[in-house]
Amino acid sequence: QVHLVESGGGLVQAGDSLRLSCAASERTVGVYAMAWFRLAPGKEREFVAGSSWSGGRGYYADNVVGRFAISSDNAKNTVYLQMNSLKTEDSGVYYCAAGASYISRLYEDYKSWGQGTQVTVSS
Repeated sequence: QVHLVESGGGLVQAGDSLRLSCAASERTVGVYAMAWFRLAPGKEREFVAGSSWSGGRGYYADNVVGRFAISSDNAKNTVYLQMNSLKTEDSGVYYCAAGASYISRLYEDYKSWGQGTQVTVSS
């Protein structure tokens, strides 16, 4: 499994921006897809954004389209999630996931997970 470490979370106000980072311990054969999920109190873990390690098109949840952007730096084995125009409903623990053979919106398709980073957006 790939070891993942997220960072960049914090407390911000609505309308602010944050950039989350996910550093992977290594690139492994078959690790095609990377994704971000979030977990908010009282809600199920939900897909936020996903992409392939090679970059290209990102896939997004409907409620973040136009505000969030996923990108990767292969030289650093790092995936980023740029979050703009944050809303209070974006609050939650954000998890980085890897190991799916395709860019899935289902968390059970991913083999490796980070420990999560808290994002809190105040009104």
